[in-house]
Amino acid sequence: MGRLEGKTALITGSARGIGLGIARAFVAEGAGVVMTDINDDEGRARAHELGASYARLDVRRETDWERVIGGMPRLDILVNNAGITGFEPENDEPPEAHDPEHASLDSWHGVLATNLDGAFLGCKHAIRKAREQAPDSGPGSGSIINLSSRSGVVGIPRAAAYAASKAAVRHHTKSVALYCAEENLAVRCNSIQPAAIMTPMWDAMLGTGPEREANIATFAAGAPLNRFGTVDEVAALAVYLASDESGFTTGAEFNIDGGMLAGTTEPPRPAR
Repeated sequence: MGRLEGKTALITGSARGIGLGIARAFVAEGAGVVMTDINDDEGRARAHELGASYARLDVRRETDWERVIGGMPRLDILVNNAGITGFEPENDEPPEAHDPEHASLDSWHGVLATNLDGAFLGCKHAIRKAREQAPDSGPGSGSIINLSSRSGVVGIPRAAAYAASKAAVRHHTKSVALYCAEENLAVRCNSIQPAAIMTPMWDAMLGTGPEREANIATFAAGAPLNRFGTVDEVAALAVYLASDESGFTTGAEFNIDGGMLAGTTEPPRPAR
């Protein structure tokens, strides 16, 4: 028996990156997985490879949430993973500024619509689904996992919208956890806060040319463990939070950042 045997999960933004890694881990642990994205070709291909289902879901549109969750016989696990930084390449145009002085209101709204509105809508409709199936649910059996970020804990001067959106997701997670407890719903809600996880989202910052390895080393040096984290390491934490093993865990936040938020480190001192 897998740790998620008999459970049904929906994972947003799962055509690639962390979402795909979580989908792969959930399938391996026995869950029935519905992968969603707006990149339909890649999403369908990855779902077929894993033996999962695929549905198009634009997390910014409430009608999409209603269609997808409404069409599922049950929902035990929701992973609100879909997110953007605002620096994604678009029509070969250079990305807009995202610092507090020069960011446009449209670019600010664009990041928050995906990262924050998407998580809000996911939680809203997962809670409603849980209420429908409440008589058949065991204590703590439902799990909402929101992907926040290290950037939701500390300020990021040139990615202000991203940092603000992830801070809000982190805080909303606690509100959802407390609300579900007050309503006596069998739903837990926790957040994962990754930093420097090697995914395609980093390509815009690391580049793809000869400078890439040097850029990787520079960014990795910001973590006390002096490396990037892996998608599999994030997925392993998601499996725990999705499983009944974490039945007494709600409203919590889990940093997976190589020690960045623990404080500062000094270079090793030479032996005397």
